[in-house]
Amino acid sequence: MALLKQWRDMAYSQQADKGQLQKFWTNYFLIEKGIYEKLLSNPEEVVRGTVKELADKYEVDVMTMVGFLDGINDSLKVQNPIEEMEEDTVVNLGYDLEMLYKNMVDAKADWLYNLPQWDSIFSEEKRKELYLEQKKSGTVVKGPKIGRNDPCPCGSGKKYKYCCGRNK
Repeated sequence: MALLKQWRDMAYSQQADKGQLQKFWTNYFLIEKGIYEKLLSNPEEVVRGTVKELADKYEVDVMTMVGFLDGINDSLKVQNPIEEMEEDTVVNLGYDLEMLYKNMVDAKADWLYNLPQWDSIFSEEKRKELYLEQKKSGTVVKGPKIGRNDPCPCGSGKKYKYCCGRNK
């Protein structure tokens, strides 16, 4: 069975006790924070290796590394083959800094996007700009509402209610 499926079955188990699952995620988020602290301390380095080698490098078990790879995949310049990933699959952690920051904001992971390592990567203004960009990207902006007696937007010159607004 592919590692990603094992990870997702374990992390999102419907049978697991809610308390145990919460403890699992609390522990995972602490480990994830530690890995990001190390990664962001040297943002220019592109970390490569097998899943097992990266797990050893960051002193975590393979399943935790699979979860981390699943989480960071959307922020990578070249995504990893996470669906078919096994322990000996070579993966990379070549992330796009802006994308990574925005994805952390999108995930509401304040313990990650507020890491002190970001201070040496982006200015406070840049972080605010990226934060707002990400927040606005999920905002739906509707156009102005057309009133019944307004001119029809199709350009016919008729009132909206007698043209495109007519119930057919």
